[in-house]
Amino acid sequence: MIAPTAKRRPKAAPAASGDKRYKILETHMKRHLFKQDALIEVLHKAQELFGFLDNDLLVYIAQHLKLPPSRVYGVATFYHFFNLKPKGEHTCVICMGTACYVKGADKLLAALEDHTGIKAGETTADGKVSLLTARCIGACGIAPAVVHDGVVTARQTPESALEKVKGWMHHAT
Repeated sequence: MIAPTAKRRPKAAPAASGDKRYKILETHMKRHLFKQDALIEVLHKAQELFGFLDNDLLVYIAQHLKLPPSRVYGVATFYHFFNLKPKGEHTCVICMGTACYVKGADKLLAALEDHTGIKAGETTADGKVSLLTARCIGACGIAPAVVHDGVVTARQTPESALEKVKGWMHHAT
């Protein structure tokens, strides 16, 4: 977590690193007139550019929008579509909504965690697979549902959910 005080500064000025993504992000913030209410749009752009939002990037945004870092961190952690860690090459999202849970989503998650050696919200050490959960994906009629790389799969069993993930872990893409 980043410090809730505006005194925390990145180790080095990110823009001075020569990384053009910071210049693009700054231009995006300028287009929004550095308005504080553009925070979500700026976070989206930052994630699009960098792939995820690390602490230094959140502080950089906070400084430019003149917001407390705690507010930027709070927004980034509140919305599920922001990632604070790099995502894996492949993503497996288990729906944990009521219908899916009642039909065994907890067993799917346990089997996937056991096989991958990671917990929900983590990525395998080789960067191949990110294991995620969702409160509800709106696919209650086909519960339990799992989203493999953006494709919803219906009526999953621990075995069927594992089949796809095993393929990701054992094959180069």
